[in-house]
Amino acid sequence: MNKAYRLRKNREFQYVYRRGKSSATAHMVLIVAKRRDKGIKIGFSISKKIGCAVVRNRIKRQMREAVRVEIPRIKPGHTLIFVARAPITKMNFGGLQKDMVYLMKRTKVWMEEP
Repeated sequence: MNKAYRLRKNREFQYVYRRGKSSATAHMVLIVAKRRDKGIKIGFSISKKIGCAVVRNRIKRQMREAVRVEIPRIKPGHTLIFVARAPITKMNFGGLQKDMVYLMKRTKVWMEEP
């Protein structure tokens, strides 16, 4: 995923947690907030409860890749945070990607045509 799309600063995460709307599955939560500009920012949150650093980094890499291919279909003007839950460690990449697309459709940030 291009670094221009990444959410990095703690205050940006806190803003989305406070103002955003959430939707969840058994494996992850998506929190979405509107932006003032027409950009897209995406962040990932994976707790230490999920596993050791190797497991957390693998999950984060898979989540970044799953979103990277779908960026053209995300409506501009939104900030997204994907929060991983413990059962995500048993998921394969295809299931992870399906869950992410499902959550984006459910929160109405997904466009059928890019």
